[in-house]
Amino acid sequence: MRRLYSTFAGGWPGVGLILMRLAIAAALLTAVLGPESHNPANTLTLLSLLISVAALFVVVGLYTPIVGTLVALLEVSRAVSTSSDRSMYLLVAAVAAALAMLGPGLWSIDARMFGWKRIEPSARKRYEQPSE
Repeated sequence: MRRLYSTFAGGWPGVGLILMRLAIAAALLTAVLGPESHNPANTLTLLSLLISVAALFVVVGLYTPIVGTLVALLEVSRAVSTSSDRSMYLLVAAVAAALAMLGPGLWSIDARMFGWKRIEPSARKRYEQPSE
């Protein structure tokens, strides 16, 4: 992950990335928990489980480039396979692809796991030879 991003954005850009992550997760969970998902045949499908796990990973910022790309591909496939309004699927796909390219930001698990670490040298104690 460190090779993908030179830094993990903090400050206002980091807040913007958090908002993007929350918007994607809300859209994904709306698709899982929405009115069309109350059909008894769709209660617990593999797709709804996959979408729920992806939403969780996006919120906490875990494996963001991989999950963002998968969400974008999933949403594009949903847009192609549906006959209803495709704009929401394409919007979520575009934001997920942008998140995959930009990274999760400073406040994410990815930044904690793969971010640059600053190592401070500790003060060395001088050991004196014991007197005989």
